[in-house]
Amino acid sequence: MLSTSSDLAQAVRDIVHLHQDLALPEAAPQTELPGPAVFQAALQACRQLGFVAADAECVARAWACQAERLGRFDPAQWPTDPRDFSLAPWPRTQAFAECPKDLGLYAVLPDAAWVGRLARAGVPTLQLRFKSEDAKAVEREVQAAVEAVRNTGAQLFINDHWQAALRAGAYGVHLGQEDLEDLSAAELATLRESGMRLGLSTHGYAEMLRADTFSPSYLALGAVFPTTLKRMATAPQGTGRLKRYAQLMARYPLVAIGGIDVERLPDVLASGVGSVAVVRALVQADHPERTAADWMARMAEPQSWPR
Repeated sequence: MLSTSSDLAQAVRDIVHLHQDLALPEAAPQTELPGPAVFQAALQACRQLGFVAADAECVARAWACQAERLGRFDPAQWPTDPRDFSLAPWPRTQAFAECPKDLGLYAVLPDAAWVGRLARAGVPTLQLRFKSEDAKAVEREVQAAVEAVRNTGAQLFINDHWQAALRAGAYGVHLGQEDLEDLSAAELATLRESGMRLGLSTHGYAEMLRADTFSPSYLALGAVFPTTLKRMATAPQGTGRLKRYAQLMARYPLVAIGGIDVERLPDVLASGVGSVAVVRALVQADHPERTAADWMARMAEPQSWPR
């Protein structure tokens, strides 16, 4: 049972207020709570904030570790130190090949024709998300997409179909959390040793920590806002959480995804991510090339945007 002391109750309130990005006094209280009490306070606060159970436990453990490391519990200091989340230090011998820290505008596209069109428009990072149960059709589309970006300077990731991507010589592959379940240790080693870049989807703390054990080339963080493109197991993360994620995972190139439009773009980039992935904003635009150019110009100089 949680302590009913005023210190613990205040700590819980401060944690909740902090993560909702509300104003805090300049000198937030620091308490001498023991580790188990810190864990319980943080766990309760995270549940109040709507974190799923696995994420709430991750944050609560990190807060207890931070308090032990610092010798005090400071509710004004949301844990973002990789040590408090038990992340392995860098460099790592089993890491996937690196990709640019800032991947820029990241277009997720349905077929090779779209890939070629936006590669020629200068979009720096592309993903082919081709859905088909026909293995031969997948092979043809992946090969066509790889050919479509040749000599354009665009980096092409293939969603899901890692074996076809490997055979076609794609720059990288993007996998979801569920895809990792299907990879054997030998297949994962083959993918890593090929030099292919690996991007992994994440939807909160627990999935970020799991993804980190694979040392991928980049992490996708989402869904930031509501999206109708995929049924999500977790609620939209929002830019407040996105900022905390970016601080914790700053070692990686980070891609924000999910419901991002041009009005929300400044707040998303202010979180610290170096890339924004979009689907509908481009493929449903009246003038996709013009829209892509506008997004890239805005991303290049976000400080100049009207707010």
